[in-house]
Amino acid sequence: MSKHSCRFLDQLEKKKINQEILLSKRIIRDHFEFFIKKHYQKLQKKLGITKKSLRKIIDKIRKLNPKPGKIYSDNTKNLNHIIPDFNISVLDEKLELTLNQRNTPELKISSLYLDMLKSYQSEKNIKENEGTIVFLKKKINSAKWFVDAIKQRQNTLMLTMNAIMDYQKEYFLTGDPIKIKPMILKNISKKIGVGISTVSRVANSKYVNTPYGTFLIKSFFSEKMINQEGKEISSIEIKKLLKESINKENKKKPLTDEKLSNLLRKKGYLVARRTIAKYRDQMHLPVARMRKDL
Repeated sequence: MSKHSCRFLDQLEKKKINQEILLSKRIIRDHFEFFIKKHYQKLQKKLGITKKSLRKIIDKIRKLNPKPGKIYSDNTKNLNHIIPDFNISVLDEKLELTLNQRNTPELKISSLYLDMLKSYQSEKNIKENEGTIVFLKKKINSAKWFVDAIKQRQNTLMLTMNAIMDYQKEYFLTGDPIKIKPMILKNISKKIGVGISTVSRVANSKYVNTPYGTFLIKSFFSEKMINQEGKEISSIEIKKLLKESINKENKKKPLTDEKLSNLLRKKGYLVARRTIAKYRDQMHLPVARMRKDL
């Protein structure tokens, strides 16, 4: 091939690339709603291009970083770093629960102030130091109350997590999500004799490290459902199957909530379309139209 021909082909390629860049800009600037809502036919019509050309342009747009400066931030590395509050390990087929002392350091009253109080109380002119003694006693008693409150909190944390571990024993021994039993706050509340709000605070804010990963304790709570055999199953099991079905679907023809419901019914899980929609939203999975690819 001659140099002239190569130069001509290079010019054509550059022209094509420039055209794609211009069309990408038009999509973002003028037709962003169509783009985010995946109204591909409307985009084709507006831009006057083929489906193949639109697919190439959209692939390029998807590779763009909307926050390019984020890679230079020193703080981004630690944003997702979680220090678990509990640790569950399996030793000789038995579960062992420990509280992470890094999150709950051991507190004690300073011996300096205890010795100071004893010193003032042992002096002969105790009346002259009465005000100081009263002040020290008040502060030491306040500190004792605080330390006792922290210990009580730790006991409540351990009591709550121990009940959850015992309730979900099969899962923590095997790591199989299907082994997670239906469990609501009331189940644990009744078991340990504390208020539902106490269990809720632990579930919503604490993490546990297990041999299978680190999880928010809330993730082990789920609704109860009945399958075709009349057996109780956890909604976590349904969500797992739902996610698997969506991952395996044909992205050119994604499954609607109705079709997903029918698919799970064939597998023996009686799940209504509205329930599918609810679980899909909880897992932050978009509707069928938004999962569609060109």
